Amino acid sequence: MNLKGKNILLISVKFFNYEVLIKHKLEKMSASVSLFDERPSNSFFSKAIIRIKKEMYSVKINQYFNEVIEKIRDEKYDYFLLIKGEATPKFFLDFLKANNPGIKFIFYTYDSFKNNSNGLDILSYFDAKFTFDSQDAVQYQMNFRPLFFAQDYGNLYGKNKEFQNDLAFIGTAHSDRYLISEKAKSWCNGHQLKMFTFYYSPSKLLFKYKKATDKNFKNFDYKDISFNSLSHNEIIDVYRNTKVILDINHPGQDGLTMRTFETLGAGRKLITTNPKIKKYPFYDPQNIYIIEREAIKFDISFFLTDFKEMNSEIRESMSLRGWINEVFGLSSIKHWEQVLEQ
Repeated sequence: MNLKGKNILLISVKFFNYEVLIKHKLEKMSASVSLFDERPSNSFFSKAIIRIKKEMYSVKINQYFNEVIEKIRDEKYDYFLLIKGEATPKFFLDFLKANNPGIKFIFYTYDSFKNNSNGLDILSYFDAKFTFDSQDAVQYQMNFRPLFFAQDYGNLYGKNKEFQNDLAFIGTAHSDRYLISEKAKSWCNGHQLKMFTFYYSPSKLLFKYKKATDKNFKNFDYKDISFNSLSHNEIIDVYRNTKVILDINHPGQDGLTMRTFETLGAGRKLITTNPKIKKYPFYDPQNIYIIEREAIKFDISFFLTDFKEMNSEIRESMSLRGWINEVFGLSSIKHWEQVLEQ
């Protein structure tokens, strides 16, 4: 079984251009893909209201999905892949099923339901349901499937032995990220190591609000924040020139970040705040160092050893192609089950 000649409807929130990379990879696998944003708008207000009180935005959401219906009414789809599921209304799903007999519905989320529970209302519509969160997989009887790395990161694997940066952090400013990253930078300075940092905020208003109300932002220096994110190619360049990447997960999330997979897929060493990574089949203390949020300690010896080559089968399963194969039922990857068993 393969995707050659299959017609796929992909609806996804925008997440750092990964929805476009998924579309392109599916097309390389000889599928036809229609891609639509799940949100009517990506303004700060729209994102916030959908997340906090979707009902208040229902008129706009319904209008948008009716417009999508008109655009796809004459199409016949074999698969529908929904990523996140925070705004899609039930009437749209009813239309899709009625208009496309035999269509397979696939749901994937890279957010924990305790952070955003919108998708729970529509789960029953789907034939295959996947989550990156192991606890949600058990609680809601879903398939457990972690995230992935794109090929641009994979192309760095096995290359570069000389690096400009010993450590790098790139990420959206939230929770205690700034505090942890700045502690890492201070430690690096004291050990003659060079660290690159980039903090992004999607909104000046949000940043000012956080600065006034969140103790984690109290000492956040304005010169350290950017309201424009790095491009995909700029991030790749940072990885190309960095030996170790710092990953600081959201305190309320158990699933592994995209940054985790990008880092290991690129053959870069990882420092992370997520202790759950020990359960995963690719965990190796030579490549992955775990820090505790409340008692941060670094070890210079971690920076002195090279990245240890990964098992090729496990690494392939971590790739975007591995993700697509599993989500579309083209392969079954058993080694993720060990995360749920422990």
